[in-house]
Amino acid sequence: MTEARPALADLRRPRILVNAARHGLSGYRRDRDLKRLIDKDLPPETAVPRLMHEEERLEETRRAGDAAYSVMRHIEVLSALIAEARLLPALV
Repeated sequence: MTEARPALADLRRPRILVNAARHGLSGYRRDRDLKRLIDKDLPPETAVPRLMHEEERLEETRRAGDAAYSVMRHIEVLSALIAEARLLPALV
């Protein structure tokens, strides 16, 4: 899962979106939110790539100006992604 950290570091999203996601970290509950966002309770090593895929899909929808875009869902997924990435084993 070492490839997830550089990919996360390279994410470029609007500051307001990232700030909202960071603010949402305080309300993130893994047992409740992870199942709702990716349909499964997975270890961080598996959850992070799935969340990254979902976040990329949401970003594409946002950039396209699609009416189906949900800023709330994007914030929730980004919050979960940040929280789950913090649970990944530290690199040596």
